[in-house]
Amino acid sequence: MESLHFGIRSGKHGTASDHLAYITRQGSYAARNDLVETGYGNMPEFAKNDPMKLWKASERHERKNGSVFRSFTVSLPNVLMVDQLKELAWIEARTLAGIKPFQFALHMPCSSLQGELNPHVHVVVCDRIPDGIERPPELMFRRYHPTNPEKGGCRKDSGGKTPQALRAHLIDQRRAVTEQINAALSKHGHTIRIDHRTLKERGIDRAPERYLGPAKIRKMTKEEREAYVKKKRGEN
Repeated sequence: MESLHFGIRSGKHGTASDHLAYITRQGSYAARNDLVETGYGNMPEFAKNDPMKLWKASERHERKNGSVFRSFTVSLPNVLMVDQLKELAWIEARTLAGIKPFQFALHMPCSSLQGELNPHVHVVVCDRIPDGIERPPELMFRRYHPTNPEKGGCRKDSGGKTPQALRAHLIDQRRAVTEQINAALSKHGHTIRIDHRTLKERGIDRAPERYLGPAKIRKMTKEEREAYVKKKRGEN
């Protein structure tokens, strides 16, 4: 049973444009040769043909201490073919976003440590819930007006929820994306399965694997890299 890598971060003001350029490999990130698929959905009318307009509007009009976006990173099985991964990336994006505006990008870099393909999908979601009322950008991100919704902004999905409720929702999201991955594995004839639970919840007594980003990997010595790979493969 394989473990799920599921990361989430909240986007602060001033980070949306660069983050979207990063995942879609635009601008200074265009030279990276690992973008496989990108797409978007549920956009408001003003951003229907250009999703960047939504993220820029969020930076401009969202309250200063509010999240401009939520970004998920989900690892995908490298046993799936490219077309199968593309289909799964769309499914995961829609699963995480629901009816909210989203943009995603499927990356397939080669692992710096093991030399294996490392497919994963980035899903960026706007926390504002569409309600059928078309609003201009400057109105969409205002405070929600429950009595006269057309006079205020779209309601925030996370608004008013307790930390316990937000954590429960996050666990549900982890479970949902795992179910979609396992459905894809089953559909395409693979026997491996992914488990969304923590090692402790699964009764496994060992420390969780530490995520190593590209910057950390570059700083590792040859010996440290070899030791890490052996440990990951369960070798002595």
